[in-house]
Amino acid sequence: MEQKLKVGPKDFFLWAGAMVSFYVAVGSFITLFFDYIDTVYPDVLSYNYDPYSGGIRFAMASLVVLFPLYLLLMRLIRSDIDKEPAKKDLWVRRWALVLTIFVAGASIVIDLITLINTYLGGEVTTHFILKVILVLLVAGGGLLHFLADLRGYWIKNPQYVRSAGWAVGVLVVATLAAGFFIIGSPNAIRLYRFDDQKVGDLQSIQYQIVNYWQSKEKMPTTLTDLQDPINGFTIPVDPQTSTTYEYSVTGATSFKLCATFNADTQTNSPTVSNRMMTAPIKAPTPAGSVPTTTGQDLESASWYHTSGHDCFDRTIDPQRYPPFSKTKQM
Repeated sequence: MEQKLKVGPKDFFLWAGAMVSFYVAVGSFITLFFDYIDTVYPDVLSYNYDPYSGGIRFAMASLVVLFPLYLLLMRLIRSDIDKEPAKKDLWVRRWALVLTIFVAGASIVIDLITLINTYLGGEVTTHFILKVILVLLVAGGGLLHFLADLRGYWIKNPQYVRSAGWAVGVLVVATLAAGFFIIGSPNAIRLYRFDDQKVGDLQSIQYQIVNYWQSKEKMPTTLTDLQDPINGFTIPVDPQTSTTYEYSVTGATSFKLCATFNADTQTNSPTVSNRMMTAPIKAPTPAGSVPTTTGQDLESASWYHTSGHDCFDRTIDPQRYPPFSKTKQM
């Protein structure tokens, strides 16, 4: 009587690792493509923003690590089956394949319900069509692959396994490469972050200038006048060059702040997106022109900038920002 082969720790963890890495890799692939679709075909009704494309970067990182890991683990599993064919009948293999088939089928149903619900809620038709096609191709392909594996197709036809692996590998590499065209290189993202930090510094300086004017009813002569050891404010400097930001007085209640930027303001910049719900957004100013705010609320002033040296003219409205002495009298 033939003794039934038992599942060892190696078999269990190889299959568990393979399936977990497969599920997460496929989820990252779908998420990545969804983010691509949302980026290439933006919906003006969507108020969610992703500074520096964090969702895309995380999905790319997950795919880079987990997809090769899945291929490696499956290669080890198939190598064990080649050496000991009885391992194809291990319960852990059957359970892993059946579970994956169930998950793939359930994913198709759940994702289609979610996408149709979103579409009925007013999502752009292009979004809906592309996402449905993606879900059907990915989940359907996984479903067919593991159904074939359960029936022993890949074991009987090992010559096709490597071809299928190369085809999927090329698709994954192409998908990852597309991400760099959409979000830019790591160096470009770092430059965008520098620009956002500069805008944040200028906003902080602007607040201190307004506070200084309200306290003393005159404009600070230089940024050094804003130094305040009591409240702990120190003049920020350009994080990229460590130089002082440009400041000049242009009138009794007006001033100018300038900095050198690496690129035009990005649409997903937090310095813009944080104000999308509270302030009208202006188009980027043409190169060489100066963005100005005259008599408007400085908190909702435009901070759009162009690449290179750019300035922001500001005028303090005494009615919006009355001197503290007058406020006390009231």
